[in-house]
Amino acid sequence: MSDMNTPLSKVRGLGSAKDGTNHWLSQRITAIANIPLTIFFVVSFVGNVGKSHAEWVAWLKQPLVSVLLILFIANFTHHMRSGLQEVVEDYIHSHGLKFAVTLAIKFSCILIAALSIFSILRIAFGG
Repeated sequence: MSDMNTPLSKVRGLGSAKDGTNHWLSQRITAIANIPLTIFFVVSFVGNVGKSHAEWVAWLKQPLVSVLLILFIANFTHHMRSGLQEVVEDYIHSHGLKFAVTLAIKFSCILIAALSIFSILRIAFGG
């Protein structure tokens, strides 16, 4: 009596995907990392309100600022992708639609991250 699966689940081959713990842990780690990065992002932007374009560019050219903003974008988009994927897995039951939406989410998050990081690097290196 060591097998706790029902006969129907044995036939369908359903069971643990063995991926829930990694996904859960990744979601928590990125959420914790987002706390100081978001505080930096908000405080920095509020502190620069009313400054000219040249002052914003000078601020963004600082290496620490550029690196922290890139880390913020990378971590935030990874966290966003992970959370949206979880919603899709929980609430969309059609395999074809689930695959299409998951693919769209991944490509959208990669595009957002790539364009944002490219913009920061372009400003930081004076392009």
